[in-house]
Amino acid sequence: MKIAKLYSFNDIRIEDVPVPEIGTKDALIKTKACGICSGDVMPWYIEKKAPLVPGHEPSGEIVEVGRDATSFKPGDRVFVHHHAPCFTCRYCKRGDYVQCDTWRNTRIIPGGISEYILIPEINLKNDTLNLSDNLSYEDGTLIEPAACVVKALKRADIKHGDTVLIIGLGVMGQINVLLSGKYGAGKIIGADMVPFRLQKAREFGACEVIDVSKHNLIDALKDITDGEMADIVIVGPNSVDVMKQGISAVSSGGSVLFFTPAKPGEQLTIDPNDLYFRDINIITSYSCGPADTAEALDIIEQGTIRAELLVTHRLPVEKTAEAFRLTADARDSLKSIILFD
Repeated sequence: MKIAKLYSFNDIRIEDVPVPEIGTKDALIKTKACGICSGDVMPWYIEKKAPLVPGHEPSGEIVEVGRDATSFKPGDRVFVHHHAPCFTCRYCKRGDYVQCDTWRNTRIIPGGISEYILIPEINLKNDTLNLSDNLSYEDGTLIEPAACVVKALKRADIKHGDTVLIIGLGVMGQINVLLSGKYGAGKIIGADMVPFRLQKAREFGACEVIDVSKHNLIDALKDITDGEMADIVIVGPNSVDVMKQGISAVSSGGSVLFFTPAKPGEQLTIDPNDLYFRDINIITSYSCGPADTAEALDIIEQGTIRAELLVTHRLPVEKTAEAFRLTADARDSLKSIILFD
């Protein structure tokens, strides 16, 4: 089978390897599509895992199941999460699935950008979902990224009518735009420097957009909100400088959500008294768990998010490196996906 293997960010090779052999409780899928995540194109993040088969947003058709695997059958169309929790540890009992040791240590084999994928028993049991007939495999690739936004917005605890500022309007920012209203936002404001993405945010429900290549973010936000600023600020870029801007952009009593980690070595220096006397919450949101993927699937089935809205580039496995470049360039693209025959 064909795989894409990343040795470094600028060295992605297409290789032929044997199809994995499944165990008695595992399953094998023929991959139909796999998305490229914004996390995949942060060189410091992906290269520390190299060499690896990248991709963690696959969907496909089950072609083989082990004799003791009873929940799925050949022919089932599925989304599979690359991590799955145990459901029994203290973290799982609190709903903090991403802190579960089992969640952190599970994986799909060999990775998402692979012609076939082995789904281990734990992933098959605890975070593999059937796709309904009205969903495409491309729709299936959006479950994991949508679930990350579902988790983030729930952690942000948006109140009905809140003003939400979303900084960074790549595909994850756009999903935040699409879903913020569903979770209660009254006014959605997007900020970016790419005209294509600013226009998409308007199409997807942003009331206002700020072109930060032309306007100071804080000054523009003051004008839009009559000085009230934003109740919730979602910071997308992996930059401490943008995180600081997010803190400056939030209103008293509001919350700043860091959707992405900072670059290694960066330090966020804050005035604790500014946070204290303004009652500011700083929230993080890392990845997602089974409750989030199930909710994301429901949202996609309702049509709020669909591939036809977000997928801008479709490429064969042989052009995986090009898909990575498109995603990293962050220009006139949102979601790039790899399609398999």
